Amino acid sequence: MNIKKIALAIMLGLTVPALSWAGKGPEWLKKAVFYQIYPSTYMDSNGDGMGDLNGITSRLDYIKSIGVNVIWLNPIYVSGWTDGGYDIIDYYKVDPRFGTNTDLVNLVNEAHKRGFKVVLDLVAGHTSNRCPWFLQSAEADANQHYSNYYVWTNTISQQDKDEIVKRHQEAHPEASFTGRYVEANAPRAKYYLKNFFESQPALNYGFYNIDPNSPWEEPMDAAGPMRTREELKNIMAFWISKGADGFRVDMAHSLVKNDPQKIGVTKLWKEMRDWYDTNYPEHVLIAEWSNPAIALPAGFSIDFFIHFGIKGYPSLFFAKNTPHHQDDYDQCYFNLDGKGQLKQFMDNYIDAYNKTKDIGYISLPTSNHDFQRPNVGTRNTLQQLEVAMTFFLTQPGCPFIYYGDEIAMKYIPNLPNKEGSMDRSGTRTPMQWSSGATAGFSTCTPDKLYLPVDTENGKITVESEEKDPKSMLNFVRDMLKLRLATNALGNEGEWKMLSDVNKPYPLVYQRTDGNETYVVAINPSGKKVQAAIDSENAGKNVKVIRSVGKGTYRSGSKSDQISLDAVSAVIFKVK
Repeated sequence: MNIKKIALAIMLGLTVPALSWAGKGPEWLKKAVFYQIYPSTYMDSNGDGMGDLNGITSRLDYIKSIGVNVIWLNPIYVSGWTDGGYDIIDYYKVDPRFGTNTDLVNLVNEAHKRGFKVVLDLVAGHTSNRCPWFLQSAEADANQHYSNYYVWTNTISQQDKDEIVKRHQEAHPEASFTGRYVEANAPRAKYYLKNFFESQPALNYGFYNIDPNSPWEEPMDAAGPMRTREELKNIMAFWISKGADGFRVDMAHSLVKNDPQKIGVTKLWKEMRDWYDTNYPEHVLIAEWSNPAIALPAGFSIDFFIHFGIKGYPSLFFAKNTPHHQDDYDQCYFNLDGKGQLKQFMDNYIDAYNKTKDIGYISLPTSNHDFQRPNVGTRNTLQQLEVAMTFFLTQPGCPFIYYGDEIAMKYIPNLPNKEGSMDRSGTRTPMQWSSGATAGFSTCTPDKLYLPVDTENGKITVESEEKDPKSMLNFVRDMLKLRLATNALGNEGEWKMLSDVNKPYPLVYQRTDGNETYVVAINPSGKKVQAAIDSENAGKNVKVIRSVGKGTYRSGSKSDQISLDAVSAVIFKVK
């Protein structure tokens, strides 16, 4: 419902439906905690070694027990499976490997009965090269319905030609994201524009800056781009009619081409958000953009701070010799050696937070389908992982827990490439429910599993951790209970850095809401550390309410002193 319609409804004394809250999206986001599921590896209901929708439905009570209240599903549509489901053939149909559209409706209905919501993945920037839209566009007749859903040309620059040659010298050219064009020699034209892999032709939303030497480039308001935009609306409307509560938009920044400042794509999403809020004000739009200061003003309610885009996340979690490590740093911050840095992350995070805290939410996910889990390499003890989880679950914005991180599942290195996963295979392994060769994920034989499991002889399983009050699973449950019951530590609480980024250990920050104040101190290093912070709490009572390891807080007239033991995290309540 737009502002004019709201005003008219109020004047006429009509009931106004629940509205987007202060421009930040639906009001339920104030308490939202998301749980990301990679459907191929969550729960197999039919014994074929691959996860499915009925399997997820069978585990909804467990999901609710964690303390989350929103599920995000990676793509469940008919796919060519060259990029883990992100190469879509049919946007309006569930892939048979997962079940049927009816199975998805049933999953959504059952989730709603339990009081939580379901968000789907929306691959807006490209399709599969096996999609019927693309196949029609490749035909010689350029005047069919889907002809201009894609970008075709018989001429490209020498640089683009060189990129094609370079790509085809690589081991897996079809899974390379370098270069812009693919040589197809189709009846329509010789080349098409891709969005990521060769199997993912870019949908045509137009070009912001038209290159006069590239006559095939269309402006954003040309007939083809406008028709593509309407198709995107149709896809969203279709799945919302089936009960979906919103969408996470894959590569949301990638739609408009020749748009380095993202002016065109921002305009597109602002228009899309106006349409979305007019028709679906209680539904969420989440960006995979990793630049909140652009994504949130463009019309998204949530954007991630992850491994690309604005820099910082890798400096916290990606150690050398692990996937996606950042060469700028010899060690990541969450490492026992205590040689990590905070400055890059904090400079960028503080800037993004201050620019966006009143218009949307930033998410620091525990991990996701594209990069390693917290349990990787030498960061593998329960105490280390609880310190990391304390950090994740005491930040402002909307938390995203990647399936299995709540039980400290391991990133498993050196697994085979599975459906375009490459080194991402290690973070897409089956959910570990119980002991045994298939970890309770499937009744199949181990050789039929989508990917291998590693439960450490049944230790890292839901079954084992349910019984252990000191397990990671019960730690996460306890942390989420605290977060959801405490406004200051929740999505909306104010956040402020207290410690010095140039003295990175410990990391100390404050969360407040009205008269509620909490101070969180984090030390992932293997040595005892101290910090002096400005004395804002002199004379006040400070109490430890949650801790991993031990720490103390002493107020003084000039500064407050915080001491933390090795590998520790403490939440202090200030009264």
